[in-house]
Amino acid sequence: MAIPPELGEPLSSKASDPSARVSLRSLRGSTEVARKRHDVLCLSHLRWDFVYQRPQHLLTRFAQESRVFFVEEPIFDAENAYLDVTPRDMNVLVVVPHLPPSAQSDGTVDAMLKVMLDLLMSEHNIHSPILWFYTPMALAWTRHLHPTLVIYDCMDELSAFKGAPTMMRERESDLMKWADLVFTGGVSLYEAKQHQHPHIYAFPSSIDAVHFAQARKQSADREDQAGIPHPRLGFFGVVDERMDLELLDQVAAARPDWHLVVIGPVVKVDPDLLPKRENIHYLGKKSYKDLPAYLAGWDVAIMPFARNESTKFISPTKTPEYLAAGRPVVSTSIRDVVRSYGEAGLVHIADSAPEFIEAVESALQEDSQLRLRTVDAVLGQDSWDRTWRRMQDLMDDKMQRRHSRTTAA
Repeated sequence: MAIPPELGEPLSSKASDPSARVSLRSLRGSTEVARKRHDVLCLSHLRWDFVYQRPQHLLTRFAQESRVFFVEEPIFDAENAYLDVTPRDMNVLVVVPHLPPSAQSDGTVDAMLKVMLDLLMSEHNIHSPILWFYTPMALAWTRHLHPTLVIYDCMDELSAFKGAPTMMRERESDLMKWADLVFTGGVSLYEAKQHQHPHIYAFPSSIDAVHFAQARKQSADREDQAGIPHPRLGFFGVVDERMDLELLDQVAAARPDWHLVVIGPVVKVDPDLLPKRENIHYLGKKSYKDLPAYLAGWDVAIMPFARNESTKFISPTKTPEYLAAGRPVVSTSIRDVVRSYGEAGLVHIADSAPEFIEAVESALQEDSQLRLRTVDAVLGQDSWDRTWRRMQDLMDDKMQRRHSRTTAA
C-alpha cells in the first residue's frame, strides 16, 4: 500500500534542485510495537524479499525490541522520485527508493537519496538511530547523520563480486573509519580484515536448527519435485558467478542416473548459459518456509561453488542448514567450509568432477544415524538467537562506555 503520489510532501521549492522531485509513499502506523532500544536504520545491497538469509535472521531479532528500517538500493523506474515504505515482519519497514533513470546520467543519485533519507527520518520520527551497513556504497548519503552507533556487518567481500562498483574498496575503507563495530560473515573474511579496525569480530553464518530439522520428519514431497527420480542431489541458493556451472554439467553428464535439483533465483548469469540436461532440474526461487520440505526429498545436498575471487571469503549459510536438515553434504573446497565442517568429517570435500562423484557415492553410503548424532552435537551450541545476543552485548558495551566517557567529561 502507498499514499498516492499527489499526497507526497515536496522537499524543496527550488525546481533547479534535483532533490526537489522527491515524495513519500508509505503505509503509516505500522510500527506500533513498544520500543525498548534505538531504531535501526539498515542500508543494504540485498532486497528483503529476495532470499531469506543473514540480514533477515538478525534484523527480525532486533525488531523484537526496536523499529527496523531496511533501506534497499534504488530502483530506477520512476518519472518522479519517491520512497515506497511498506511493512514486512513485525516492526520491520522495507524502504525502497524509486528514482528516474535520468538520475544516473546527471549525477544526482546520492543527492536525491540523502534527501529521501531525511524525509524518511522526519516522517517516522527517527532520532539518533543505529546505522547498520551491509553496503559501503550507502556511505555517500548517510555521513550527515548523527547515529548512536555505526555497525558494519560485512557479509562478503563485495568488491570481488561481478559488477561491483569501482568505488567499493574506497567506500569500505571510509566506512571502516566511521564504524564503531565491524562484524564479518566468516572466519576467512575476519582474517583478511582484522587489521583494518580495532573492534572487529567474526560471526560466521548461524542456523535456525528447529526450522531445518523439519526435513528429517517430512515425507510428502513438493509437487514440482515429486516426479524427479532418485538419487537426488540438491542445491538451494542464488545461482550466480559463484556457482561452478561446468562442474554441475560434468557431474550430470557422467551420472545420468543421478538427478540434480537446483532451487533459487538466477542472478548475473545468462539463463541460456546454464547447463541443460534431462537430469538437471531448475525449480526457481522458493520461500524460506518451504525449504525443509524440498530438502526432505534430497539424498545428498551439494555446494558446487567455483573457486574464484568471489568465493574466496564466503561462509555459506546453507552449510549448517543442510546439516540440520539431516542431509549428507558434498562441497567444493571453500576455505571456511573445509575448516569448520570438512575437517570435522561433517562435509565431504571435492573439486574435480571425478572427485565430486566419488564424494557423492560415499555420502550416499553414510550411516545417517551416526551423522545426525555428530551434527546435533556440533550445531547444538549454534543459533541465530545466540549470534544476535552476542552482537547486542557488544553494542550495549560500546554504548555504555561512550555514555560513561560523556558523563565523566
